[in-house]
Amino acid sequence: MSMMPDASVDAIVTDPPYELGFMGKGWDKSGIANNVEMWREALRVLKPGGHLLAFSGTRTYHRMVCAIEDAGFEVRDQIGWVYSQGFPKSKNLDGQWQGWGTALKPAWEPICVARKPLIGTVAENVLAHGTGAMNIDGCRVGTDENLNGGAYSGGNKDLSKATSYATGVNAGEFVQPSGRWPANIIHDGSDEVVGAFPGEGDGSAARFFYCAKASRADRGDANIHPTVKPTDLMRYLCRLVTPPGGVVLDPFMGSGSTGKAAMLEGFQFIGIDMTPEYVEIARARIMHAAFGDIA
Repeated sequence: MSMMPDASVDAIVTDPPYELGFMGKGWDKSGIANNVEMWREALRVLKPGGHLLAFSGTRTYHRMVCAIEDAGFEVRDQIGWVYSQGFPKSKNLDGQWQGWGTALKPAWEPICVARKPLIGTVAENVLAHGTGAMNIDGCRVGTDENLNGGAYSGGNKDLSKATSYATGVNAGEFVQPSGRWPANIIHDGSDEVVGAFPGEGDGSAARFFYCAKASRADRGDANIHPTVKPTDLMRYLCRLVTPPGGVVLDPFMGSGSTGKAAMLEGFQFIGIDMTPEYVEIARARIMHAAFGDIA
């Protein structure tokens, strides 16, 4: 990143090391994800108002977020990616303590939502740089439910609480939105997860985005990276924070899931990784997403 110009990218969507020493990998215990200077470089290359989305683990998230904040970012939110396929890495006891263990089953990962400080108001920043806001309509969660409620139920016309309303000559009239407002929970749609959000009909689970973990086909047969994120998830995240035609940066590219997603969404992409083997895997996946099979 030190070779990149100031304010040259529109968004950073990345999956840094969780600093857990996962599978004995040296890159996952390097301390880089908690390095303030590294995040300060990320801040420098982002345009004013540009968003950073960074995954972490539940045990180490706080360290990463403190470094991101200390670098100068504004921490705006946290997205929870909820899934049902986690496997507990527990030491199970025996003898008189049989049935006891040392860990819970992992079922979610936090994603830090941070933003480079604005120049002026949100509107001024967006007009000048194309960054500073989120693509709400582009990330709405599809539903068959009638959303004509809330601010518009019982004759209430408080537009400050409305999710969608007309402007111009029809100002104040309710407009059925294309889906629910995107939430800070994303889940994989599995029975176990949906069952945690009970309700009638579609249930409250319909309020959240569905995204399964990466399948074998999604990963690619030659992909040996141990922590691949699903393309649909990364497409959603890129789309949420990147303006049309914008540049997405991933300083921890791994096997290129962010880059593949960026290509499929019509964005430009810059990826960085310290492992040459992963760079070649990422290059192949990104090229295939951009151009298909190349003879």
